[in-house]
Amino acid sequence: MRYERHLFICTNLRDPDAKRGSCARCGGEEVREKFKKELKARGLNGRFRANGAGCLDACEHGAVVVVYPDAVWYGPVKPEDVGRIIDEHLVGGKPVDDLRIQHPRYTPDALLKGDGTPSAENEPR
Repeated sequence: MRYERHLFICTNLRDPDAKRGSCARCGGEEVREKFKKELKARGLNGRFRANGAGCLDACEHGAVVVVYPDAVWYGPVKPEDVGRIIDEHLVGGKPVDDLRIQHPRYTPDALLKGDGTPSAENEPR
């Protein structure tokens, strides 16, 4: 595998009157930049990759970061949270529980039901 973990940081911009919010309006681009700068400064940019992403369909939790292959969803993430995610999750291997999205749809063991199809009861709507 090219990277140990891959981070997708939502930077999607919605209309100002969008009911679900917008990760861009919640600082998604600033969070992405902070991850990129911190990973490079710590010499970790060869192990971990931080990319901006379009809509991750978790707008109401923005700014949203998802870490793969762990399937850990964080939100709302602020630039000041980036160091903890790097130290505790990326390097330490333990997700930062208090920054995780607290909805069953965004937990690794509840994302799919037994047959591999999305579970309707896990939908936030």
